[in-house]
Amino acid sequence: MTDETIYFPLPDRGSVTAIRSLPEGREPDCLFVYAPGAGSNVHDPFGSRLSRDLAARGLACVRFQFPYMESRRSRSDPPGILEDTWRKALETLGPSTGRLAVGGRSMGGRIASQVVAQGTKVDALALFAYPLHPPGRGDQMRDTHLPAIGVPTLFCSGTRDAFGTPDELRAASAKVPGSGLHLLEGADHGFATLKSSGMTGEDVWEEAISVLVEWLDGLPGSGSASAS
Repeated sequence: MTDETIYFPLPDRGSVTAIRSLPEGREPDCLFVYAPGAGSNVHDPFGSRLSRDLAARGLACVRFQFPYMESRRSRSDPPGILEDTWRKALETLGPSTGRLAVGGRSMGGRIASQVVAQGTKVDALALFAYPLHPPGRGDQMRDTHLPAIGVPTLFCSGTRDAFGTPDELRAASAKVPGSGLHLLEGADHGFATLKSSGMTGEDVWEEAISVLVEWLDGLPGSGSASAS
């Protein structure tokens, strides 16, 4: 795997850091662009592991952070800026050929789903720990845009996720034509597990990434994403 650090510009907001990870010895037929959750940055552990594992399977990955993390601020950017950052990342870093899949963890995936619902052209969308509602606030569902998503979509969340129960996520994913839902048994919103489960956080990461690769490999027009 080779990593390249890239800085892409945002109008009136300087530049934002991204890291491109490419497989060795082969031309990838798919690029996955990933954004982290609200409290994480371009070096978040899940995104870093995801990039490494995708490259080992012959896929390319780009991960980036949002402007507030670039400036080391604690408060998230307004929704419009988050969406503009996603669009600029795809405009700057998207592939010239091959398939383009996008997504992220928690807020990073939610904002990706919004720009896809608004018409940004991609081939697939993967949402890890989608924050369907704030914890304990099932009356504040973030699902009104989901029916407008017109690409295959994977939801992958833990069964103990306080931001969406399995039943709530089943109902939400059903709003997206051609979607799939994979539940990570015993994992919470941060993909942590209870000691009694016998699973570790890294076990959950491995399962989530394997599910993503298998799902991408099964999409129409895909090559063998899991080939070594």
